[in-house]
Amino acid sequence: MLLRAAAIVLLAVWAWRRRSLTLWILVGMAAGAELGHDYPALATNLRVLAQIFLRLIRTIVAPLLFATLVVGIAGHSNLRQVGRMGVKALVYFEVVTTLALLIGWGAITVSRAGVGVTLPAAVERTQIQQPGQRSWQDIVLDVFPENIAKSIADAEMLQVVVFSVIFGVALALIPDDKRRPMLAFAESLAETMFRFTRIVMLMAPIGVGAAIAYTVGQLGLGILVNLFQLLATFYVAVAIFVIIVLVPVAYLAKVPIRRFAQAVAEPISIAFATTSSEAALPRAMEAMERLGVPRPIVAFVMPTGYSFNLDGSTLYLSLAAIFVAQASGIDLPVGQQFVLLLTLMLSSKGVAGVPRGALVILLGTVSSFGLPAEPVFVILGIDAVLDMLRTSLNVLGNCLATVVIARWEGEFPPKETSTPNSQLPTPKVHTA
Repeated sequence: MLLRAAAIVLLAVWAWRRRSLTLWILVGMAAGAELGHDYPALATNLRVLAQIFLRLIRTIVAPLLFATLVVGIAGHSNLRQVGRMGVKALVYFEVVTTLALLIGWGAITVSRAGVGVTLPAAVERTQIQQPGQRSWQDIVLDVFPENIAKSIADAEMLQVVVFSVIFGVALALIPDDKRRPMLAFAESLAETMFRFTRIVMLMAPIGVGAAIAYTVGQLGLGILVNLFQLLATFYVAVAIFVIIVLVPVAYLAKVPIRRFAQAVAEPISIAFATTSSEAALPRAMEAMERLGVPRPIVAFVMPTGYSFNLDGSTLYLSLAAIFVAQASGIDLPVGQQFVLLLTLMLSSKGVAGVPRGALVILLGTVSSFGLPAEPVFVILGIDAVLDMLRTSLNVLGNCLATVVIARWEGEFPPKETSTPNSQLPTPKVHTA
């Protein structure tokens, strides 16, 4: 324990000298893991610090999405370009998430991690509430808001995105003298929320450390034994997806790999520790702007990908659903497996980037196919560990998609000269 404490102190000294928030987050993660391992009771009580951090972050998301989407759409002089960019983004999202779905299915089919699993006599059923049956009409209806204040209060981010897109289009269609005041307000709101983000991020090492401490204190290490094969399968599947999908995409789009990796290191570390895409979203948007992606593209692609380009969640859902069938001793025909995967792909669109969101989707889908719920609750034992990587992959995939669409639009790398009277000047961003 003394050696581990000494290593954490040395890491803290290094972070102090480098004055890097990313390194301080790593210090918080290491200290939280050590605290959760050696003092689990104390670590569990520190969960409130992580919850405070996540609450502050969540207050940022709705106004930031609204402001950046409105600026990104209404700030364009050519709405046809916005529509073209939207079509490109949706095509890219569907291709990549389909590949993620197939890789997850292939990985669990090869490893057969669920075969031979012994289900416990009693499983904990109180941590997840099984959603009721929903028709396709209900799913479509839930996309559209009936009260934007209610959508924000209920954290229905897809509804906020739909409202913001329609609002931005409407703003772009009104006369210039009436559009400019609202556009200026949206730009000011976006700048304020980015500044708000930088203030809240000063608490990131504490919030992240508390989240890791709680996770380790609750789960320990022994709980991973029975499901280690599933965990290993998922991590290998993610590595395969990154190597054979994301890396070639980055290569074909001529993304500067080293600069991109440096830009996404901080938001990915936040996503990994907090298991929340919401927590990493504001910082990821800032990072893409620093990399050189124009703000209108960041403002349009990143929130859209937040709802439609969840690579990590999609891969996890396909892998976990087949694991449930294997653990239950049910041999699904290949055709029925693909119907199950298609259902997962559709039902996962718009799932909130918050902890346990994918698990709720999984539970509802397998139940609709007549599969027992018990294996899902077994997965819950290591879901926090799985959630760390799948959320990180969600953030990585959306950051890469933003750069790819910018390259596709011919706006990355940014032009050396810019128009002095541009409606959307890119502000200087000072990293914390």
